[in-house]
Amino acid sequence: MALSRFRRDSGMNYWPGFVDALSTLVLSVIFLLTVFMVAQFFLTQEISGKDTALSRLNAQIARLSQLLSLEQTGKASLQDEVATLRASLTAAEGERDRLREATSQGPAAGGGTDKLNGQLDLEKEATARAVAQIENLNQQIGALRRQIAALEEALGASEKKESAAQLRITDLGQRLNVALAQRVQELSRYRSDFFGTLRGILGDRPDIRIVGDRFVFQSEVFFDSGAATLRPEGRAELDKLADAVMALEKQIPSDINWVLRVDGHTDVRPLGPTSPFKTNWDLSAARAISVVQYLISKGVSPGRLAAAGFGEFQPIDPGTSDQALAHNRRIELKLTER
Repeated sequence: MALSRFRRDSGMNYWPGFVDALSTLVLSVIFLLTVFMVAQFFLTQEISGKDTALSRLNAQIARLSQLLSLEQTGKASLQDEVATLRASLTAAEGERDRLREATSQGPAAGGGTDKLNGQLDLEKEATARAVAQIENLNQQIGALRRQIAALEEALGASEKKESAAQLRITDLGQRLNVALAQRVQELSRYRSDFFGTLRGILGDRPDIRIVGDRFVFQSEVFFDSGAATLRPEGRAELDKLADAVMALEKQIPSDINWVLRVDGHTDVRPLGPTSPFKTNWDLSAARAISVVQYLISKGVSPGRLAAAGFGEFQPIDPGTSDQALAHNRRIELKLTER
């Protein structure tokens, strides 16, 4: 009578508030993750486009630089040619002046002067053409330099945008990390409340402990030594647990994919020759399955349960004393995502 009254007074009153808080927390975390993933997707697309544009701009700048180098090389050649023509012109003008002096002294030199004047006219025409080509090249080089400057300006603006996008991603990641850290703290607090509620339901017993995010039952609570059949005392404890799990199953929204995982563990001592189990692994798995099957018989949905056996390979106490071995013989319950 006292146990029944204790369960009615304190066992079930915590569930609605806990489940509402847990549901709100999970939905908030999912929303934050969705926002972060969408933002990161669009920012990644934007940065990818910027990288492509930067590659095209760099390639165009390289082609223009190569073209400018070729134009500068051609300009240098033309300048050398102009210098040569000017030197020839100077020499021809000197020769013309000499012949004019000779002509003033005698008419016989007149034919030579006319020939030299013709050569001078040709040299002047060639020099004029070379100067015109140089002017044209100067104009082309100026246009190329202006185009390169415009491309470099566009490249700088694109790099600034990329840097700003990276800063936005970093800031968003930091803000999300802070938000997730706050949610994790809240989840830890709700888990503590949940464990406290289960502790109130199951009672304050030394053979039932909380280790991290798991409820740990000593195997002797449910089973005799070397057996996988539930004891009557163990069934009584599982009845309380089944009521709590069914209440949780009704409160948690169906879109949250959760399971109650039942893990079986043994100590390192080998089984006797008369044992129906070949190894401790078989024994631990059979015990976990027995707990799951009993919870199902009490109305817990099979889709919300999972059984696993770990044998002696996941000890929580590395010692070899009787107390350490007893600690390692256990059934663990963990509420987790599927």
